[in-house]
Amino acid sequence: MSIAVLAGLGNPGEEYADTRHNLGWLVLDALAARAGLSWSRDRNAEAMVTRWDLPTRPPLLLVKPLTYVNESGRALRRTCDYFRHPPTRLAVVYDDLTMPVGKVKLSVDGSAGGHNGVQSLIDHLGVGFIRFRIGIGPRQPAQIDLKDFVLGRFPPADRQLIDHQLSQYINGLELLATRGLEPAMNQLNRRISSANDTDQAQV
Repeated sequence: MSIAVLAGLGNPGEEYADTRHNLGWLVLDALAARAGLSWSRDRNAEAMVTRWDLPTRPPLLLVKPLTYVNESGRALRRTCDYFRHPPTRLAVVYDDLTMPVGKVKLSVDGSAGGHNGVQSLIDHLGVGFIRFRIGIGPRQPAQIDLKDFVLGRFPPADRQLIDHQLSQYINGLELLATRGLEPAMNQLNRRISSANDTDQAQV
């Protein structure tokens, strides 16, 4: 079954723009800009929404929850219920502290990994949604409070890396939307393995 809803996690408000925790919004905004889409507020979904038309499938609903990240599950539960899509047809883009900055991994199931937004999704939707995880780690300096880190902005070098990778993230999401989970996992997750092998060889 193909995905019907593609969501990005983030916090509303200018003070949170460009923070690590808003990486999901950053990716969806870039996707919408490339596709020439406009966002509108949907009070029934408690989110900003738009529709992404792709030639080989029905339109895909893009969603930016307007709850704070920690309440993302509430908004996406409402979205799935209102548009009558099961959570198994939901894919969510979000930041992941356990992966190196810029790396991407596609997965299903698993724990929240300490991410309160993902825990909210699990609490409201169960574990069957698709996860498009983008690395923001490691935490630097190591002693920094987790909240301060995820609500902080990327240093210039990390932001440059994220910006450089944006087109690849969008291409990966298009692959997921048009060809399905397994082909997208095979391509995106293999790219991570190859990059990790290269990193290890250079040490």
